[in-house]
Amino acid sequence: MAGDDPFDLLAMGRMGVDIYPQQTGVGLEDVTSFGKHLGGSACNVAVAAARHGRRVAIVSGVGTDPFGRFVRRELARFGVDDRYVREVAELPTPVTFCEIFPPDNFPIWFYRWPSAPDLQIRVADLDLDAVRAAGICWVTVTGLCQQPSRAATLGALAARGRNGMTVLDLDWRAVFWESVEDARPIIEQALTHATVAVGNLDECEVAVGERDPKRAAAALRAFGVRLAVIKLGPAGVYAVDEGGEVHVPPMRVEVVNGLGAGDAFGGALCHGLLAGWDTARCIRFANAAGAIVASRLACAEAMPTTDEVEGFLDAAAQPPPGQLF
Repeated sequence: MAGDDPFDLLAMGRMGVDIYPQQTGVGLEDVTSFGKHLGGSACNVAVAAARHGRRVAIVSGVGTDPFGRFVRRELARFGVDDRYVREVAELPTPVTFCEIFPPDNFPIWFYRWPSAPDLQIRVADLDLDAVRAAGICWVTVTGLCQQPSRAATLGALAARGRNGMTVLDLDWRAVFWESVEDARPIIEQALTHATVAVGNLDECEVAVGERDPKRAAAALRAFGVRLAVIKLGPAGVYAVDEGGEVHVPPMRVEVVNGLGAGDAFGGALCHGLLAGWDTARCIRFANAAGAIVASRLACAEAMPTTDEVEGFLDAAAQPPPGQLF
């Protein structure tokens, strides 16, 4: 890959270190050992897309600490370009702890106060030529929660001007916001620049005040979004574009850790969109990628390759008994 070629995917947003317990089904107060992993929603999406052979870069930040060095090392290992990762000396690289109670309870504890390096991205830090040239620009609602990242995220969206594919990950984390009422106008502003919106029912309700899938998709598309993708958990995935609606049923897996599944979905969705697949194929492929990660412990390092996803889809033609994802 030529160093000056446009990136297939330029992701912007949250990045840090995930600390996962090595014992499941118990609270953190009773956990005795942990493992550390590359994490953060935008980072996981970037890794997921890179696992499908895409040329990927991330716009984010780390501290000048050992965890920051770990993050950069892992990005290199997974093939994600870190040229737009800013070092912020006054803030530590954030860590996130989770508790694992399969099949559907995975509490998250963020350590990102008073801020995090990825929320210190400034408009001046952006390579707007790279933003405009990327096949897909991926931004998140979390990136809108605080200045200067909010202005940088909206600046990147404005620079795109709805040329190409621009994805807004609705990625709602209530702990980062004062209230839904404060967040919604800012999310709506971002939606006016997006061509694709991705979120679950809770996130759609925050963004557009609707949690019925059809009404939520219509509300998202009313902002000019061309493809609305709504994850329904055990009911599968619902998507609407100019050609109509698609409903993809859930996959059967034994859930180990649901965290990261949505990011695997996002990276796989980007791969399908870049490949020019129709919406139904994109959503089936992305849903399978998410299911695979839900059956694994980690996030970034659990992201599947294209061959793994296609093999899983082939095997799923005759699914064994298991949990729906």
